[in-house]
Amino acid sequence: MTGAHSILTRRRAGILLHITSLPGGIGNGDFGVDAYRFVDFLAECELSVWQTLPINQPGEGISPYDCLSAFAGNPLLINLEWLRERGWLSEIAQEKTEIAADYRLACLRKAFESFKQLSTDDPYRQFSVEFAENNSSWLMDFSLFMALREENKHRPWQEWPIPLRDREPEAMRAARMRLADEMAYIEFEQFVFFQQWHELREYARRRGVVLFGDMPIFVAWHGADVWACREYFDLTPEGYPRVVAGVPPDYFSATGQRWGNPLYNWPQMAADGFSWWVARLRTQLNLYDWVRIDHFRGLEAYWEIPADSDSAVNGHWVKAPGAELLETFFGTFGREELPLVAENLGIITPEVEALRHRFDIPGMAILQFAFDGSPSNPYLPGNQTANTVVYTGTHDNDTTLSWYESLSDEVKQQVYAELGNPELPMPLALVQCALDSVAQLVILPMQDVLELGTGNRMNTPGTVGDHNWTWRFDWDQLTADKVDRLEALVKSSGRDF
Repeated sequence: MTGAHSILTRRRAGILLHITSLPGGIGNGDFGVDAYRFVDFLAECELSVWQTLPINQPGEGISPYDCLSAFAGNPLLINLEWLRERGWLSEIAQEKTEIAADYRLACLRKAFESFKQLSTDDPYRQFSVEFAENNSSWLMDFSLFMALREENKHRPWQEWPIPLRDREPEAMRAARMRLADEMAYIEFEQFVFFQQWHELREYARRRGVVLFGDMPIFVAWHGADVWACREYFDLTPEGYPRVVAGVPPDYFSATGQRWGNPLYNWPQMAADGFSWWVARLRTQLNLYDWVRIDHFRGLEAYWEIPADSDSAVNGHWVKAPGAELLETFFGTFGREELPLVAENLGIITPEVEALRHRFDIPGMAILQFAFDGSPSNPYLPGNQTANTVVYTGTHDNDTTLSWYESLSDEVKQQVYAELGNPELPMPLALVQCALDSVAQLVILPMQDVLELGTGNRMNTPGTVGDHNWTWRFDWDQLTADKVDRLEALVKSSGRDF
């Protein structure tokens, strides 16, 4: 077994930008022309990696880490112009007059009505049949779940009538008959989503750009996966989480974070050969060239919090069978390496690192965390290794410029003393530090490429509200001088194509 390290075969650089943060599109970025233009921008700047956040179907909010399904895609990322070009939509509003999400979904409904009129020998009809067959392991349960969720006014499935909650066979048969049309529409949404994504991925491949995705370790307690596979989760008889996931107090929060996700019934998963996880990773590998395992440390041990606790303070660590799971991954896919990266941030123990090193999975280093005054800080440039992905910051960090401006004068001096490039202002000084590092892969948040300051972060961990997950950039911000500076820094670091 070689492990995952061989995906980092040469020095590369890329950008972290979620699809929703792209310009264009009503309400959020999508798989339209701006996504293709972004691929072109990457290629022109000698950047060969585009990292996104999860693109799964979200729950009531817009967090890409709170998904109703570990498999299904977010229909709000579907580009409407693509539908119009195929004659499935007659027109698209240039300025939204309704809530953006509602307008997008209404357009998808109209497109579905046109799609149903296509002849059975139309290529797209045939593609949709093939898609349904190839994804039947999750698509049938998901479409039924979403149809029932709509019928039950979006109430959590634990509050549905007991026969539906508990998936009694007769209730399931009746629901499939009653909701057949709605299920067909939901399957159409997923077909279009995956069709558009794979077209974008093929374009990126032709331009030499790797698509780097993110796989959250947990799923939503009220989502399709828990409803369809209750035996794989630690639940009460009514289907509610008995205990929930989170993290203890750390850099981001003095009281920790109570995420609320259900925890896994690992013994049952192991007894079934980790089949749910294998199916999940297979879907991710069909979406992305590389996959980041979010909260990798949860595969070695996870923070278990009583479900009735309001905070994460009262949790404790519980061991997980991460080695057995990873061995199953490598054995199942029959490959010497898998294109995996571990998000090994937070409270990382020697056991977590031993698990990562056992499979040669690259870890992460965040430069904003490097300057605590400790010479042993693993994120310091001098302490990094080649088998690492270096970031100036991630979606959970403030922009580098805003972070730097919040530091005391003493720490600012310490930062520049470590960087050794006093002629460059922030954030370019940290960008150059990342690019010049020994790490084989460097990822820069788009905000740092645009040299943006306060008010432009993607997410503040442990908080909810309109300020999270809504950041978008505009092409006007990407001035010619910024592009020239970025391209020069990339080439001077030996990370060009």
